[in-house]
Amino acid sequence: MKEFFGIDGYSRTPEGFLSWQHLLFVGSLLTLMTVLSIILGKKNRFGTQKQKNKVLIFTAFLIDGLELFKFFILCYNAKSAEPLLHNLPLFLCSIQLIAIPLAAFTKGRLKETALDFVCIFGILGAIFGTIGAGQNYNAYPVLSFDNVVSGLTHCISGFASLYIMFAKMATLKRENMCITYCILLAYCVAAYIANILIPYNYMFLMAGDGTPYDILYNWVDGSRVLYPMLVIALFLVYITGFYAVCHRIAKKKDKTPAL
Repeated sequence: MKEFFGIDGYSRTPEGFLSWQHLLFVGSLLTLMTVLSIILGKKNRFGTQKQKNKVLIFTAFLIDGLELFKFFILCYNAKSAEPLLHNLPLFLCSIQLIAIPLAAFTKGRLKETALDFVCIFGILGAIFGTIGAGQNYNAYPVLSFDNVVSGLTHCISGFASLYIMFAKMATLKRENMCITYCILLAYCVAAYIANILIPYNYMFLMAGDGTPYDILYNWVDGSRVLYPMLVIALFLVYITGFYAVCHRIAKKKDKTPAL
């Protein structure tokens, strides 16, 4: 247990990014995430909003509970509160720590926007935060507290995203798209300010750090202006594309003649 929680540091050598241990571990998590979301989503598809919401409430408590437990272990290992500076909820995936509870406990347009946001970014975070997390799997052993909790929280976000889709909870209204843009831009501004003050690399706005963002970083030769602008632009393009694809699919379904 001492070795798993990294007390006094890990003695094991990390298996490495895209090693068979990494791919087996995250593949198992992603498979479990997908299967559970399909089963529960289809089960509650024609249920009441209260029935559908129960799953999101449990998901909200689970993801935030794991994150709080992570803070406790990290601070215990460091014998200080310093790790909190490098674990603020300012990564793209960390927004789900707030968005999922909002989707579970609020009503009206705020709930609609939160559901849309979780739906749009949850699955993206699950893939990038597991398969694409080169910075984690090159630094820590696969079966370590850091990687297990990271894998679980990212897959919980992905589960929430897929569950919302299969349970047909997302509205994806065009009028809510601007609010989604604003939420993302506000987080990017907060993350960039934190990156300068701490300094750190929230939202990967300063460098790729072994993630697929390295492609952009190398493309612009590490430009401190162009690189963060391109990262933010990609987020906005992704949001627009997600809404466009979903509306196109909905239109095709409406035009399909009933048998």
